[in-house]
Amino acid sequence: MKLKVLVDNNTFIDQYYCGEPAVSYYIEDEGRSFLFDVGYSDLFLRNAEALNVNLENIISIVISHGHDDHTRGLKYYFEQKNNRSISIMAHPDAFKEKIIDNLKIGSYFSEEELKKRCNLLLSKEPVKVSNNITFLGEIPQINHFENRKPIGKKIIGESVINDYIEDDSALVYKNKRGIYIITGCSHSGICNIIEYAKRVSEDNRVLGVIGGFHLFEVNERVHKTIDYLKKMNIKDIYPCHCTSFNVRAEMYKTLPVKEVGVGLQIEW
Repeated sequence: MKLKVLVDNNTFIDQYYCGEPAVSYYIEDEGRSFLFDVGYSDLFLRNAEALNVNLENIISIVISHGHDDHTRGLKYYFEQKNNRSISIMAHPDAFKEKIIDNLKIGSYFSEEELKKRCNLLLSKEPVKVSNNITFLGEIPQINHFENRKPIGKKIIGESVINDYIEDDSALVYKNKRGIYIITGCSHSGICNIIEYAKRVSEDNRVLGVIGGFHLFEVNERVHKTIDYLKKMNIKDIYPCHCTSFNVRAEMYKTLPVKEVGVGLQIEW
């Protein structure tokens, strides 16, 4: 499997790409390629061109969850590509309208609009994306220190309810040596995600994890997360996007934390 970071908050020194507070990864697995999230703007398209990534060959776009820093790039994708054969995979709540106060923070496209533009696959259950990569679907609450907290509201029909981001999901890649986890924001809790990935893949050997951990302050939850990751003996830890500098610095004291930025290329 190969992964290239097309969009992240950070860029590498002396690599002349652009960043934004968002996520987009280009992933290849045994000849099949797809995107995981599409960022907030057309930046993923521009960085893909700069990185010599050919997006004409992608088979699907997998969405980690419905917030606009992960989905708004779909507007620019369809403006440029107009590819009705593309598949988009997400949780059933991903394209519900999401708001904080009067600010819309959800997808540019509704579920109904996307059905007209692509092959839309919505699932709470795990689904294969490629031979070795699985979309996890809805992540259950497994541990006691990562309880979900609402971020704004979501609109379902005429109801406006607290949004606990049940649509937040991730990917697990499995090879002969073990598994790797790829996340967007980890609203579900990074440790919940890893535990569920182990269950879905039927493999406890966690080799690496990359993505946003949605951790901002060094607190009890962060220390319990660090303890969990140490017990897992994970060799490659790439916290990025919505993981603060303070949290990454605290992790770096005892964990093999690695730098992430636009232009990073990983081969597992």
